Amino acid sequence: QVQLVESGGGLVQAGGSLRLSCAASGRTFSNYAMGWFRQAPGKEREFVAGISYNGINTYYTDSVKGRFTISRNNAKNTVYLQMNSLKPDDTAVYYCNLLNNARDPRPLSSWGQGTRVTVSS
Repeated sequence: QVQLVESGGGLVQAGGSLRLSCAASGRTFSNYAMGWFRQAPGKEREFVAGISYNGINTYYTDSVKGRFTISRNNAKNTVYLQMNSLKPDDTAVYYCNLLNNARDPRPLSSWGQGTRVTVSS
């Protein structure tokens, strides 16, 4: 089993930036692709970004391309999501999870508690 702990969320004005972190423990982190997901109020959870086990390949959903950057530090068992030019539509609870590859949105583990991002207009 793996434990996932997300952090870094908060309240930010539109146009601002946040950097989310996800610390993983319990499995060999560097063996897995990782992804960020988000769930807005009243909506289904959405796959936002993915990164391969070695950090070479990445994927972004269209709505965040050019604004969000996913990265990872395997030495720290941590994956990051740098979010710039935030919009009110980015408001959601953000989660991370293990993936088969950077583009496969099927999560491999149970969910953590998530970190809430609120973007005010």
